Amino acid sequence: MVKRALPITYRQSALPGDSGRLPWGLVLAGVICLVIGASWAVRAAEAASSAYVTNAGSASVSVINTATKTVLSSILVGQTPEQIAITPSGALAYVSNSGSNTVSAIATTSNTVVGIPVPVGSNPVGIAITPDGDFAYVTNFGSIPGSVSVIATASNAIVGTVPVEANPTGIAFTPNGAFAYVANQGSNTVSVIDTATKAVVATIPVEANPTGIAITPNGVSAYVTNSGSNTVSVIATATNTVTATIPVGLRPDFLAASPDGASVYVPNQGSNTVSVIATATNTVTATIPVGTAPAGVAFTPVGIPVIPTLSDGALLLLLGAMAAALALRIARSPL
Repeated sequence: MVKRALPITYRQSALPGDSGRLPWGLVLAGVICLVIGASWAVRAAEAASSAYVTNAGSASVSVINTATKTVLSSILVGQTPEQIAITPSGALAYVSNSGSNTVSAIATTSNTVVGIPVPVGSNPVGIAITPDGDFAYVTNFGSIPGSVSVIATASNAIVGTVPVEANPTGIAFTPNGAFAYVANQGSNTVSVIDTATKAVVATIPVEANPTGIAITPNGVSAYVTNSGSNTVSVIATATNTVTATIPVGLRPDFLAASPDGASVYVPNQGSNTVSVIATATNTVTATIPVGTAPAGVAFTPVGIPVIPTLSDGALLLLLGAMAAALALRIARSPL
């Protein structure tokens, strides 16, 4: 397993069934999220706005002007920032600082950190904002047992801590905000949190090392990458049962559903490919070669997928992602 000399230890030891996935802080050298009104944490996207990039090795967030492809500012946050999510209004960006066990809130109008970092659990990784923008949910990978911290965005105070299972990573909300689905990498399960009660209402067995999770725009299905078994589990949200298991490439990572809900794009870190799943049939309809160790997917508002791969820095990552988007536009065939 690839190791990094950073002030964090939770990636140094392989989990049961771990097939050697690269640490995403190393894979990406940063996570990009755009202020375009989206509430999800994304790996990369591109629009005429600002991109916020977490730099795991330098405890900072870079702000990129996506029109000029230049860095506007660099914002100091906590140690080993991992993921980032922006409120639907675009006013605040929330950053999980895995090495500091905190979350930083950034005001996007001034590109400054608001107040002091919010203490959460151990090794926070995944972060997502509720569709109404009222709460940020943070997965604490290193907490025992695993947990999800709930932050009220109005006050930046912790208003709940939800116990889940081991090593929670990816998190996604149903479109109505009623439920949060959490991939528990260490226990091979998905926890379903009722956001009204902040309690787990279902625990769903999946395959080895679930990592990323995406919910279709109609809220009918949740798709979960199982990085240890090279599959994607499909969960019916009405019954919280697995309805299909789809073979994909090696070490699938943070996936995304297309805006129209017709497809799910799955980056395969170990295969250097992206699998395209048709949601109508839950079958792979295309396998697209991309760059080295693809780790995530995001869509522009018009539905063009952007897939980040390894790079030497945040700006090069953005440029590479744009090139990947163009390649995908040319390469993919209609579903």
